[in-house]
Order: sequence, then C-alpha cells, then structure tokens
Amino acid sequence: MNYLKLILATTLVLPFVVARADLNVFACEPEWAALAAEIGAENVTTYSATTALQDPHYIQARPSLIAKVRRADIVICSGAQLEIGWLPLLLQKANNRKILPGTEGYVEASSLVKRIDTTTNVDRARGDIHPMGNPHVQTNPRNISVIATELTARMMKLDVANAPAYQTNYNSFARRWSEAIERWEQQALPLKNKRAITHHNSWVYLARWLGIEVVANLEEIPGVPPTAGHLSTLVNRFDTNSVDFIIRSPYQDVRASKWLAERTGITAIELPLTVGGTTDATNLFTFFDAIIERLLAASNDLE
Repeated sequence: MNYLKLILATTLVLPFVVARADLNVFACEPEWAALAAEIGAENVTTYSATTALQDPHYIQARPSLIAKVRRADIVICSGAQLEIGWLPLLLQKANNRKILPGTEGYVEASSLVKRIDTTTNVDRARGDIHPMGNPHVQTNPRNISVIATELTARMMKLDVANAPAYQTNYNSFARRWSEAIERWEQQALPLKNKRAITHHNSWVYLARWLGIEVVANLEEIPGVPPTAGHLSTLVNRFDTNSVDFIIRSPYQDVRASKWLAERTGITAIELPLTVGGTTDATNLFTFFDAIIERLLAASNDLE
C-alpha cells in the first residue's frame, strides 16, 4: 500500500516539475545576455546572437538564429536600428508573436534611455547613420541601471511564478551596480577633459559619462573603413600634445589606429565594447573595470 501511495504521489507531482520552464532570453548583444543572467540567474536561459568580436551591424539571419527566436520568451536588443540588417528578418521568419515589437517580450534597450545624436537628416551618403540616435548605450553604466529596471519588470510579468526571485536578484544587482558606479566614477576622475580619437562613433555615451572629448574618428564616413587620405589629415591635425589616446574595439581592424599611433606618438588602445571584448571583461562589472583601467593606463594616470 505504501508503495502504491508513493507511485501516486510521484505521478501527481511529476507534471508540475516538468511544466516548470525557464524564460528563454534571446539577446542581440552580449551585454544584454549578461544583464538577463544577472537578474534571472538559474530561472533563465540566455543566448546572444553576436559575440564581442563581431560587428553587430552585420550579422546573417541564419536558420539557427531563427530557431532561437522562435523559442524565445524575451528578445532584448540595443535597437536604434543597430540590428536593422538582420533582426526584422529573424522576427518575421520566427513567427513568434510573444516577442514582436510592442509586446512585453520585446525590449529595445536604447529606447529606455536618452539617446545621443538623433537626426532627421537620413542621407546614406553620410554612411552608417542612426537617425533614432547612437545605439551603443551600454558604454554608460547609468544607462544599464535604467534598462535593468525595465527588464526585471518584464521578466516578472512573463514569469509570475519566479517574480519574487527576479525581484531579489534585481535588488542585489542594483545595490552592487550602484556601488560599482560610484567606484568607477571616483577612479576615472583623472580622465575628465582627456581627448580621444575613436575608430567608429561607438563611445559617445562613455565619453559623456566620463567627461572625455572625442575630437575625431578614424572613419571619415561612419561604417566605411578609414582611408589613407583621412588618416593623413589626422596626422597633420593631432599629436601627443592634443590627443591622449586612440580607441578601437576588438572587432575593428587594428591597422588604422596602429598607423596613426606610429606617426603621431599617440597611444592606441583596445577597449571592450561589450562583455567578452577582452579576456578580463567576463561580466558587466569586469567590463567596466577593464575600460577604466585601460583608459587610465593609456593616459598615464593608473595608480
């Protein structure tokens, strides 16, 4: 009799165990996958469509990505047309109504914060222009604070059973993140009013946060590789007395920044644009640790 009761109890409990499923989070970029993991922990499964060594402008809408989007409960992307070349096709092919724009399952990170460099002048001759604003909002940790709040709210709505866990995880993350921001801003005080040349216009949020002035880009036209003529112009305009560092991302060709550094004496550095961009940028916290440390080292202000 006891044996039969055990079987019956197991049979009644098993469906509830099997039915419990994680939230599937499809992130367009690694920073949003990392953020979802911070908040969701063991209750979410995250996937990033891109790596830190890929330019998120240019990704193929592969069948494997379509399959991931089809199973997703949440899609979180930078937006501002950063993924316009591939995300709309993924959403169309996946035929998943839960994660279409306008639903609780679709999170456009950049729309949640104040975008920089919005424009109504949409001229493709000007290169890779984002009329809705610069999409690289992840380079200011204060933006991530805002986005984390909204992402948590969406998770709690879509997975009510685990809402208390998401709230607890968010509270922990928000506290640690606030403490980290205070530390980063204190460490970065020597960077205020430093001047930088960047490969692409990827660092405007970081620059505004830290008080760094971006004086030029290696790309004369956004999204078009640096030309010899433009680099020669930069040689004539800048030297070590007028610029503190040249910044590029890991997926960008090193040759242009190296060429300019050799001819001007300006220090060229590689900064992670997202989690995984350098070996030490393994999560959101070490992502900003790596950025601050490398900038300070390049400007000779590392203690």
